[in-house]
Order: sequence, then structure tokens, then C-alpha cells
Amino acid sequence: MIWSAAFAVLAVAGVEMDLLPNARTLELVGQRYGLAAVERLSAWRDLVLHLGGAGEHEKLARVNDFFNRLPNISDPDQWARRDYWATPVELLAANGGDCEDFALAKYFTLRAAGVAPDRLRVTYVRAWLAQLSRMEPHMVLAYYPAPESEPLILDNLIGDIRPAAARTDLAPTMSFNAEGLWSAKQRGQHGKLGEASDIRHWNDLLARMHHEKTGAIR
Repeated sequence: MIWSAAFAVLAVAGVEMDLLPNARTLELVGQRYGLAAVERLSAWRDLVLHLGGAGEHEKLARVNDFFNRLPNISDPDQWARRDYWATPVELLAANGGDCEDFALAKYFTLRAAGVAPDRLRVTYVRAWLAQLSRMEPHMVLAYYPAPESEPLILDNLIGDIRPAAARTDLAPTMSFNAEGLWSAKQRGQHGKLGEASDIRHWNDLLARMHHEKTGAIR
């Protein structure tokens, strides 16, 4: 299957650097989205290439700030789809996306910058939106300094990175990365529910990321 081959490639840390846009990708993005999109993708590539020697907290802060500058746009408005997980290239080329796109772009960018996979989990939460006076489904990226430690939360709803205990507006339900799928009530390797490949949107995302390297730009 196409997605399984892509998954095998993308799950390897040394190969994830290759997810950054090459000259052909930049050319195609420029044709479809214009010069500003090429500049955003070039800035993303430069960011990752310059983060190699940085400490992990600096990597978190710079990646979080980089993506949080983009507009928050719903899937129906941006992609004419009810629920669509954009690749980092798509997010930057189109100049905006929703919470899933931000969380996933930060995850892949930090992996490309050398952060270990077991320290990062894309996390489903329910977020209290005070302006609407209700809970809404949301997605964030959690960073675990150690397997059993309290995670730090990277979120496009707020600018700064805060410990999970300080985010009383979030109720986690489930988390995942390339290595598996977990109950968010458990830390470390406990509470594993299955594999990331059980998530249909994840499989589709990886397949599109794979095809982007061959010139398939949405």
C-alpha cells in the first residue's frame, strides 16, 4: 500500500529532514501560490537548518513562534473540506490552517530539528473557549522532557508555551506520534491504545507528504 511505504520512510528520524522543501517543491509552490508562499517555505527550511545546535527549549520556542504567526483558518474556509489535515508544506503555502495543521507542522518540524520521537505527542483535547462559553474539540502538541514528566503544551490558541497543569482550559483525551496511539490519561509508554496507522487522517497525511517530494502539490 502507498501509505505504508510512506509511513516507513517518514517514521525514520534521519529521513525526516528530507521533508523540507527542495528546489522543485519551491518552484511548484511558487507557480500555484506565488512568491510569498515560496518565502514562507524557504523561511521554514532555514529555521530547521539553523536549529541543529540549539537546546530543546529554544527549538520549542522558535518553532512554536514560527507557526503561530500564521492565521487560524477553518478547514471549510481553507480547503472546502469538513476535516482535512494539511501537510506542513500545504499549511505554509496556503498561509493558514486549523489546530490540527499547526500541531502536526510543529511535530514534524521538531522531529526534523532532532527532537526525539518519544518526547513529542500530538494530543487531542477538548478546549474551553471562553468567548463561546463552551468546550470544543482541539489539537495541540505536547512535549515531554522525560517519559513520566508533566508535558509542555504548544498551542496555536496562545502565544507562549505552558506546562499542562497551567492549561486548565484543556481536557486531553488521546495522543499519538509515529510510534503509537495512547490514552492521554497516561504518561510515558503506559496506556497504549494502538498504532498511529489506525488513524485514517494520519495515513492520508503521510501519503501526501511522500508525494510532495515527487511534485504533487495541492
